[in-house]
Formats: sequence, C-alpha cells, structure tokens
Amino acid sequence: MPEHDDIDLELLLRSLVDYAIFMLDPGGNVLSWNSGAQRIKGYTADEIVGRHFSVFYPPDDNAEGKPARGLEIAEAEGRFEDEGWRVRSDGTRFWANVVITALRDPEGRLRGFGKVTRDVSERRNVERALDERGRLLAHLVRAQEKERRRIAWDVHDDTIQSMVAVGMRLQLLASTLSAEHAEAALRLNDTVNAAVGRLRNLTFDLHPPGLDSGGLVDTLSGYLDQVVSGAGLAYDLVPDLDEEPPPETAITVFRICQEALTNVRKHARATSVRVSLASADHGVHVKVGDDGVGFADPDDTSARRGHFGLIEMRERAEISGGWWQFHSRPGEGSTVEFWIPAVRPGQP
Repeated sequence: MPEHDDIDLELLLRSLVDYAIFMLDPGGNVLSWNSGAQRIKGYTADEIVGRHFSVFYPPDDNAEGKPARGLEIAEAEGRFEDEGWRVRSDGTRFWANVVITALRDPEGRLRGFGKVTRDVSERRNVERALDERGRLLAHLVRAQEKERRRIAWDVHDDTIQSMVAVGMRLQLLASTLSAEHAEAALRLNDTVNAAVGRLRNLTFDLHPPGLDSGGLVDTLSGYLDQVVSGAGLAYDLVPDLDEEPPPETAITVFRICQEALTNVRKHARATSVRVSLASADHGVHVKVGDDGVGFADPDDTSARRGHFGLIEMRERAEISGGWWQFHSRPGEGSTVEFWIPAVRPGQP
C-alpha cells in the first residue's frame, strides 16, 4: 500500500503543470523537478538538478541575500511565503508566488525544503490594470467636479449678481413711474427674481456646500434638508458606514443619489423618501426608495430612460466598477439600488 501511495504521489506531482513543485537539499540545491517547474521556469530536469535555486532569482535579489534569507526563515518558522520577480532559463522575468516549506525527519532533523512556485503574472497585470483604471477614474471624477465648481462660482459671482442688480434697478425705476408702468416694471422684477432663484438652485445642484470638505453623510443630509424637505417631502437618512469612503467614491455616490432624488421630486408624486447607506463588500451599498405612484412596467427600459433619465445613474455606477438596478411596482413606489467600490488606488 505505501508503494502504491508513492506511485500516486509521483504521478500527481508530474501532472501538476500549473505549479513548479520541487525539492531542495538543506543547502538549497535542486533535488527534484516536476513538469510544472519545467513549463514555468524553462529548465529541464537534467539542466537544473544539482544547481543552487538562487539561479531563479534576479541579480539584485541575489546581491541582497534573498534566497538564503528565505531558507533561513523557512527553517526557523517551518514555512516562508513571498511574491516577487523570478527568472526563467532564457533570462526573462515573471511575477511569482513562492512557498518554501522545511522538511524534517521524525527526529526533527532538517532534510531539505519543498518549494512550490506559481506564475501569477496575469493576476498581477490585471491588478495593475484595475489600479490604473481606478486612478484614471479618480482623475475624471476630480476633473468633472472641478468644472462643476467653476461653473457654479461663475454663475453665482457673475450671472446671479448681475441679475440681482437688474432687479434692484427695476424696483428703483418702478418707484419713479406711474402706477400703470410701475406695475409692469414690478412684474418684470418678479420674473428676474424667479430666474435668480432657479440659478441659485442650479449652483446648489452643481456644487452643494460640503462636497469638498464634508463627509458623504453630512453632504447628503444637507441636500435632503434643503432640496427634498424644501419640496415638501419627508425623508429618512439611514447611514451605516464603517468609515468615510474615498473622495471619488463619495462624490459618485452623492451624484447618483442626487439624480435619484431629483427624479423622486419631479416624477414620483411621493410623500416621503428613504436613503440608506451601508458598507458592504469593500464598497458602499445604497438604496433610495420612495412611496410614490411607482412604475407600471419596470422592464420597459426605453420608457424609463425617457421619463426618468435613469441611464445616467447606471452609467456612473458601472463606470466606477459597481452595479445599479431599479425596482418599481405600480402604487408601491420605486427604489434605486446600487453599489460602488470604495477601494483606494493601490489598495489590495
């Protein structure tokens, strides 16, 4: 039976082509070599058996004594794991995950080491691509918010101030005119004041106070208080965040909530809205629900886009690497639900 087990083990090791599995003597010289090791590292058994395993390390790692240090740690602690560059027989490099295990006899004497190496270059490339995507997305979000802030300031400091000045002059002019003409001037002043009010709302939507310096919950609370409550809707904000998300994540969450709340205010004919935020799966899970008339056919995406403009919310969520969905039933209100990842660039 033991002989049969040894044969099975040997067949298994030979068949594992995705893992380089081999043994080293106590000094670090290669004793055995499987097909996975040949595929990953490029050496045949005849070429590598008997040579020191430091041949797999780049020159700078050898100069720093990294191979010997790995063996020392494995001998002292029983196991050593590392990720880094390794070198194939043709001199090319690959990113490897390496585990070195100390092998001891029943008396506890060191007999050598077992070494398992995986080529994880593809995984590393994907992680680096995602990290770069995250940096580009963060740059895009910052650029968009910078432009929104600039437009808001221009409207506030230039257009609104000019229109306020026009309104003051109309009032002054009305005081010098006959009753008939004064009434026309005051009606015109009312129109100017209404336009100023709309522009103030626009600047608030473009850049709500606290979006730069405040937290996500505080910014949403201020928006709900001014815009939603101001429209006669009751609201409930339920935050359950473990920590403040990265700025770009917070801005994306806020903008999607802002669009969802605008739709509630304009289309839902609701009396109340509930916004819940929760940390989930290394991101922020959000629900924005109302008690309005609901949507007759939530599967009719063309109608939803035409009447609710939901496509913008979906695009924001998906571009950020998250997901978005819409739930609605006639007479039971609607709910926008989405999740945005909250992983900072460079964070595993």
